[in-house]
Amino acid sequence: MASDGTPAGALPAGVPGPIPVLPGQALRGPGPWRRIVDFSRAHEERAWRSSALVAAVLPLLALAGAVAVLAWKAYPAVRVNGLGFLTHSSWAPGSTYGSIVKTDGVAHPLGSSYGAWPLILGTLQTSAIAVCIALPISVGAAFAVTERMPRAVGRVLGFTIELLAGVPSVVFGLWGILTLGPFLADHVYPHLAHLFPDVPVLSYWRSPTGHGEGLLTGGIVLALMIVPIITATTRDLLRQVPNLPKEGASSLGMTDWEVARSVTLPWVRSGVIGATVLGLGRAIGETIAIAMVTGSIIQVAPNIYSPMTTIAATIISQLDSAQTDATGFAIATLAEAALILAVISVLVNVIARVIINRTSRLTGVMQ
Repeated sequence: MASDGTPAGALPAGVPGPIPVLPGQALRGPGPWRRIVDFSRAHEERAWRSSALVAAVLPLLALAGAVAVLAWKAYPAVRVNGLGFLTHSSWAPGSTYGSIVKTDGVAHPLGSSYGAWPLILGTLQTSAIAVCIALPISVGAAFAVTERMPRAVGRVLGFTIELLAGVPSVVFGLWGILTLGPFLADHVYPHLAHLFPDVPVLSYWRSPTGHGEGLLTGGIVLALMIVPIITATTRDLLRQVPNLPKEGASSLGMTDWEVARSVTLPWVRSGVIGATVLGLGRAIGETIAIAMVTGSIIQVAPNIYSPMTTIAATIISQLDSAQTDATGFAIATLAEAALILAVISVLVNVIARVIINRTSRLTGVMQ
């Protein structure tokens, strides 16, 4: 007998005993679905880590693959054009019906000479103009939607701004060349040109103002295209700023502008820089709209109103004629230009990341 009065070897009261097995009845294991579930639960951590690793590596592999293909296609042009491709301004495909010559073992039409400096400069100029215009507008719109307007009105306006992000770039280009460009050339650019004195330093802003196809028009169209990206991101960041620091600053007698400058903007500074980089990335790579509103002339713009082009716009506008080159040298040159565009995009993102890291550290010290 046990101490609790139960027979020796018996299970305590309340503890179920083994389920009796009837004669001829075999124990059944878990079903196939149950085994799959158990296996998934046992390996879900490993599967999650593997999936995360694949998701992180795939974009890098795609970028590396694209750059490798561009480098392979551009290699003949790099051998012939050399470093002068970055500094020269001529763009002459040569005679496609003339004789074919070889330079360093690379065949190309006689008289072909390429220089990408106008393309590179035009890309940087239009992108810089777009960011300078879009950034204050986007931050101001985000502040107005989140801080100054009723929630219902802000929600409608925010949705309207986000709709601009879904408008195809060809629509922006068509509107720019048919409506915005002529309007600016007739009613805005002449007055803008007269604001600047006739001195060599400011001659870049002087007449002639052209017909609306040029550098400034391209920058304005790009600015309208990247405003929704920066605005939507900045709005979401502003909504995450705690109310307590802002209310404390207001209770100390700060105006709304002082609260925004001293509390809100430092809180979201790194995020705004990241949103600006996203917009800048679209501005650098924009093709159709820029090709339509800038005139697509391969030259360094003599003033801010003059026609010009960018790397992406040149690739799309020169692609058809480049395919008529039997040697393939024109295609290789466009691949070299695309490779330069990819390098510019990577450099811009790296510089932005450095700025964001420094800004985050400074913000942390301030807080």
